[in-house]
Amino acid sequence: MAPNGPDEGCYGAEFPLPDGTVPTVLVVAVALVDVDNRVLIARRPEGKRMSGLWEFPGGKVLEGELPETALVRELKEELGIDITESCLAPLTFASHLYEDFHLLMPLYACRVWKGILTAKEGQELKWVYPARLADFEMPPADKPLIALLRDFL
Repeated sequence: MAPNGPDEGCYGAEFPLPDGTVPTVLVVAVALVDVDNRVLIARRPEGKRMSGLWEFPGGKVLEGELPETALVRELKEELGIDITESCLAPLTFASHLYEDFHLLMPLYACRVWKGILTAKEGQELKWVYPARLADFEMPPADKPLIALLRDFL
C-alpha cells in the first residue's frame, strides 16, 4: 500500500536545504569493476578530510573541465591507470549537503583500463564485491550509491 498521509514515505523525511550561501562542489567518482564483478574502493589517507573512510576513486572537477576529463585525469594521478572517456558509463549521482558545502558527485562505471593499479597518494586499495560494500565505513554522500551498485552489478 502506498503512503498517503503527509508524514508518510518521502514526505516525512527531512532534507535541510542550503540558504544560498553554501557552495556546490562538483566531484566525480568511478566504480572500477574487475572481471570478478568486484568494485575498487580506496581508503582516504591521514591528513585528508574524512581520513580513514572508504570511497570510490575520483576527485574534484576543475573549473571549465568536463566530469569525464576530470575522472581520466584523477585516475591517472591517483591510481596510475589510463582510461578513455568512451569507457566511462554514467551510472548515477549523489547529492549531499555537508555542513559547509553541497557535494554533487556523478558516478561512472568502468570495466576497461590500461596499466597496473598503484596507490599513488598513500591510500589503501581494496577490491570488494558489491554485496559487501556496506561493510566499509564511507562518507555520507557515498552510502546511497551502495544499493544501486549492489543491484546493478
